[in-house]
Amino acid sequence: MKKKLLSTVLSAVILTTMLTGCSKEDSTQTQAPAADTKTDDSANKVDDAKTDDTTDNTQTDASTASGGGKVYYLNFKPEQAGDWEELAATYTAETGVEVVVQTAASGTYESTLKSEMAKSEAPTMFQVNGPVGLATWKDYCYDLSGSEVYGQLTSDEFALKDGDEVKGIAYVVETYGLIYNADILNDYFTKDYAVVKSVEEINSFDNLKAVADSIQENADDLGVKGAFTSAGMDSSSDWRFKTHLANLPIYYEYQADGISSTEAIKGTYLENYKNVWDLYITDSVCAPSMLSSKTGEDATADFALGEAVFYQNGTWAYTDLSANGMEDESLGMLPIYIGVDGEENQGLCTGSENYWCVNKNASEEDIQATLDFMNWCVTSHEGCDSLSYVMGFVCPFKEFENYPAANPLVGIANDYVSSGKIPVAWTFTTMPSENWKNGVGSALLEYAQGTGEWSAVETAFVDGWASEYAAVNN
Repeated sequence: MKKKLLSTVLSAVILTTMLTGCSKEDSTQTQAPAADTKTDDSANKVDDAKTDDTTDNTQTDASTASGGGKVYYLNFKPEQAGDWEELAATYTAETGVEVVVQTAASGTYESTLKSEMAKSEAPTMFQVNGPVGLATWKDYCYDLSGSEVYGQLTSDEFALKDGDEVKGIAYVVETYGLIYNADILNDYFTKDYAVVKSVEEINSFDNLKAVADSIQENADDLGVKGAFTSAGMDSSSDWRFKTHLANLPIYYEYQADGISSTEAIKGTYLENYKNVWDLYITDSVCAPSMLSSKTGEDATADFALGEAVFYQNGTWAYTDLSANGMEDESLGMLPIYIGVDGEENQGLCTGSENYWCVNKNASEEDIQATLDFMNWCVTSHEGCDSLSYVMGFVCPFKEFENYPAANPLVGIANDYVSSGKIPVAWTFTTMPSENWKNGVGSALLEYAQGTGEWSAVETAFVDGWASEYAAVNN
């Protein structure tokens, strides 16, 4: 991946995302516990050191710099839990500074954060999803504007601000769409019954549906169980549909109305949402009646074992797919087409809901220890290597120009942008609450199982948005 292209992609995409209101799942906000209103002016001066553009990969004495402080990081990403624990152990071995990493279970980050923040030993390092998340937690967020890690950002567009204060820093940029098995799809193109002869022809919902229907009808001949992986609706998987898939109708409504958020969604593109959901649950490896028990691991297995051709997920899925034996050349990614005008120019869904924050109510020593750890993660060889090559992240920091992502799905995302396709912004960060998502998810499952009507999804989407927005914003 070319460095200049990566920089251009990241800047363009994040700017778009920020302008639209900015596991992947539990990122809208519950009410935070009452913040400690005590302020400590000295804390705002903890890290006024100027950023040094050079990177010192020699061993540092962060223990001395942090004055004996410690770090407690509440990690949002379950798929990287072990990786963060290993990186923390490396830092502790190198510096003597204690770093504890706790990872919230999938779909529980907000409730876990609320619980942990109420404890005497609260996280010193946590994350929010964007402006909606910041509205809940900004009273806990230390101003990072004078910190070294802030100075490492390649652009101010990656900073989450409240007025002049920097409350959060995006540490990873991600992309999602329809991951496909290139081996099976290329085999399909050779068949007499194939409705298209190349992946480039799959550039609209109509063409996607025609291909999926054809694959489903000829599953035995192709050696697959279905066109799509199971659309599991347990907490390890339902975020893919109640959040990520739901992003598409919200994005296009915002585009049509020229807005970046709303207190009352109209549901202009809910019929398109229905059409894609119908495709997922009918041209599938399993019956719709089984979705309540299907998990994210089931979907990964469906795809990695070659039982399905299409898998809605993102760049973060690469680690699991690779670990399950998939080769890089077998992976491709398409946009999620929903049947809107001009979608042949649509790119992948790209943005960030991962902003690091530092707990301003922590002790001065712990704040400094946390700032040191964050800066080490994005400047040291150990940190950059882990974030880029072990975790597979695209990180918007200066040093990462020397650590181009090895993830082939990232390269595909860049190719879409370089070819002039328009990325779909992560408008799901404007969803009013987790309760709203859960309401939509429950209605989707009821509809899929045949125990509910699509009208209930529309009600949860539109009426639920208005009521949840009003509740969250008093």
